[in-house]
Amino acid sequence: MKTKPILELQDIKKIAAAAEAEAIANKWAVSISIVDDGGHLLWLQRLDGAAPLSAHIAPAKARTSALGQRETKIYEDMINNGRYAFLTAPIDGALEGGVPIVVDGVFVGAVGVSGVKSAEDVQIAKAGIAALGL
Repeated sequence: MKTKPILELQDIKKIAAAAEAEAIANKWAVSISIVDDGGHLLWLQRLDGAAPLSAHIAPAKARTSALGQRETKIYEDMINNGRYAFLTAPIDGALEGGVPIVVDGVFVGAVGVSGVKSAEDVQIAKAGIAALGL
């Protein structure tokens, strides 16, 4: 049997606080979602002024990133580059803004952000993950 790291509540709170701080520092109204390696929701917060739809999109991005073990930008790029058949894949978050959390080469979850430009969503997600000091 192998032993693997898992996200604990204190990790989730660190990620969420750092992501929220990044969003607020830039005056970005977003929803922030954190999931475990199985795509199960561990955290969801919608900042003041964030569109209601962002609270649905952020978890979808996080779930897709966790289950695919990659940034969701890869899926969006595939579709934008003409691989339209990928639209039939059983995922609902193929938009940039989902970033996996990797600890010692092990995928332990992901952060999904929605509400601003895609690159800004990623910036917020990565700021949250950076708080873990990996």
